Amino acid sequence: MGQFERAIAVLLDMKNPGQDLADGLRRGQMGFYEKYILPKLTDILCRAKPLMMQRQKIVPLAQGRVLEIGIGSGLNLPFYDKAKVTHVWGLDPSKESLAMAQIQARRVGFDVEFIRRSGEEIPLDDRSADTVLVTYTLCTIPDVARALENVGRVLKPGGELIFCEHGAAPDKAVRRWQNRINPIWKKLAGGCHLNRPIPSLIEQNGFAIKRLETMYIPGWKPACFNYWGTAVHR
Repeated sequence: MGQFERAIAVLLDMKNPGQDLADGLRRGQMGFYEKYILPKLTDILCRAKPLMMQRQKIVPLAQGRVLEIGIGSGLNLPFYDKAKVTHVWGLDPSKESLAMAQIQARRVGFDVEFIRRSGEEIPLDDRSADTVLVTYTLCTIPDVARALENVGRVLKPGGELIFCEHGAAPDKAVRRWQNRINPIWKKLAGGCHLNRPIPSLIEQNGFAIKRLETMYIPGWKPACFNYWGTAVHR
């Protein structure tokens, strides 16, 4: 049994998680799963130590007025540098995830304003953000091009897009598995794609990457090749 199935088993106390998940998919019960199970499951999986170490590397780079796209349950909030950040807009389409994020926000020393919208629909004024932060989010947004267009619109001149994402692996064998697993993974993981070419998506949609680092973080290889760095709007 893999980590994904174990997490679901903990939440649902399933005796046979693999079979029960398959039965649920056949019965069309994904609405219940996505609303009540997926937010908690995502929070559990995204608290894994390697992911939290990645957050610790990248989140403190944010400064000024920050838009965080895909804030989820607020796992990045403790890593912001309070001396550098004045305001955070936390954007996410999940009501249930935002409820968890609001609990995290009570413990930070800066203003956090939550916005229940998708990454393609950013209701901020032009040139209103000094920094836009995305962590493990570009894998899930259905229309990445539209989301990045909006990021470019809301960033102030000279502002930075800070990103940390998993995506297409450099090794052919791992990439083959990513491509094979991706259709069912998307259904179970809230639209998450294992195989998106993150740097290409950023550069093809109006940004120049200033800094880029990559590596496999510990864990299941198809989901663990990470890209992180900074980019500016061209």
